[in-house]
Amino acid sequence: MPVLAYILTALGAYLLGSIPFGFLVAKAKGIDIRSVGSGNIGATNAMRVLGKPAGIFVLLMDALKGYLACALMPPLVVLCVLPSICQMPPDFYDNTAHYLDTHAGFAMRLFVIAGIGAVMGHNYTCWLKFKGGKGIATTGGVYLALAPWAVLVALVVFLLAVLLTKYVSVGSISAAVALPATVWIMSPHNLFLCIVTTALGALAIYKHKSNIQRLMAGTENRLGRKPPTAGGAK
Repeated sequence: MPVLAYILTALGAYLLGSIPFGFLVAKAKGIDIRSVGSGNIGATNAMRVLGKPAGIFVLLMDALKGYLACALMPPLVVLCVLPSICQMPPDFYDNTAHYLDTHAGFAMRLFVIAGIGAVMGHNYTCWLKFKGGKGIATTGGVYLALAPWAVLVALVVFLLAVLLTKYVSVGSISAAVALPATVWIMSPHNLFLCIVTTALGALAIYKHKSNIQRLMAGTENRLGRKPPTAGGAK
């Protein structure tokens, strides 16, 4: 299968994932979210700085862009690119879904690559000098398309961790561990998906390194308390 399809899928998903909703929502309110709270553009800092409605909106939009990158980008690339470069028959346009179903390995690689692109776009957005969020919500959206049951498990782990500790960062880190663990258990035959999920989980934990340092120092901000300078987890 053509490498061009992989490249275009990754690029399109990256650009979709790179939309900095937290920054844009804050900008609409006259605030540069990068200079307040934790300085992070994700949903947790948006919620602390802008309030719950705005934070929830950012959370949903960050998740939605991850979902759409996986759900829409691969079929779009297959529909628009493959016919021209592989000389597909005219009726291919009416059978894109069938093509993806009958080329499961290729399709899965496209979907996973789209997920990688979306998370990289959020974490390292080209619109903000490649500085972005921590990828929890976007990763959740990606895996809602790729492995919804694993997302459900990770969500339960997240909520339990937050309820028990009152730290959003602990919930996010716990979810970043639970998601790949669940994927390995539920889809051990899909090695590519398992490896990529593990890598994305490790990246999410790495993006929380400052939170981990504050947790160890006892200075991390608890849920419901506005931080003077630190703390988001998304």
